[in-house]
Amino acid sequence: MFSGPRCFPALYSFGAPTNINAMDTRYAIRVDLYKTDKETTRMQPDASGGQQLLKSINRMALVRHLCVHPGLSRADLALEVGLTKSTITSLVRELIAEGWLMESSVVATGDLGRRPTPLFISPDRLLMLGAEVGIDGVRVVATTLTGEVRARAVSAYGASRSAKACLGVLATVLLKVRAQLDPSQRIIGIGVGLPGGVDEARGVLNFAPNLGWHDLAVGQLLSEKLDGGPLSGIPLYLQNEADVAALGEMEFNAGAPADPLLYLSINQGVGAGVIVGDRLLTGARGFAGEIGHMILQIDGPLCSCGRRGCAEALIGMRAMLRPDEAAELGPHSLPDIRGRLVDGDR
Repeated sequence: MFSGPRCFPALYSFGAPTNINAMDTRYAIRVDLYKTDKETTRMQPDASGGQQLLKSINRMALVRHLCVHPGLSRADLALEVGLTKSTITSLVRELIAEGWLMESSVVATGDLGRRPTPLFISPDRLLMLGAEVGIDGVRVVATTLTGEVRARAVSAYGASRSAKACLGVLATVLLKVRAQLDPSQRIIGIGVGLPGGVDEARGVLNFAPNLGWHDLAVGQLLSEKLDGGPLSGIPLYLQNEADVAALGEMEFNAGAPADPLLYLSINQGVGAGVIVGDRLLTGARGFAGEIGHMILQIDGPLCSCGRRGCAEALIGMRAMLRPDEAAELGPHSLPDIRGRLVDGDR
């Protein structure tokens, strides 16, 4: 089931009470409403578009706050998130029942009265699948809500590089990773990072020059391949691979988040994910971070997009290879190139 743009929660980008996007520890979390400060959580129903939307925002405000500050009690959450104690109690009860949160042992504080019960993100009841569609193959991981990887698999493409064949490989690997998990563990969403500009609302990959794919309805095609299996009907979220990597860095980095944040991806292609004011910048058609096809040198080297002098043609992985190797279709990896540099092969 392709789910279009999220309405927070997803990877707090996946599902009814969920709206999350996943993609490995880097590719895992995709949210539409990133701001969860007190001003956001106090939005009135009329302003936010409805009582249910407000409730979803508040639910994920609690989840995301506990991701960063585990072990808080209900009273602590009420103070830090800016909601009433009764609202916190109601939302926490729901989130525990659904598998988002768990209670731990009561903490002895020395104070009189009822001891506070610490709350934590439940480690294994809800999981997310994240996939990266690369130039030569796919990589899939299953992660917890806090980014710990529970299962993984990779696969190269077969002889055919057609979109249908490659998405078939992706579907197979997604099912393989699901089979590595306990049947009781619920997958709340699937996030896919794609190598090109993505129209997220329509689930369409606009252009992937290194694969030769144009206007490809990835959301619909992948949903059809998963239909009828254990991943049928699970919300599916698509985005450019550098964009979701930037989101993963923002959500899972243990340090203080940078704002603005720029994630630069250099492999066979060159791209960037940009986050400003806690929001991902994608542009009208998903090309905001496609810096690999900015022309840096007039009449420079030929690029995969057909133009000359693009950044990708000057600093991408193929630019690091000898001309005869760059013309080969086989996979080339950065670790291989780094190893050859260490060995003195220049």
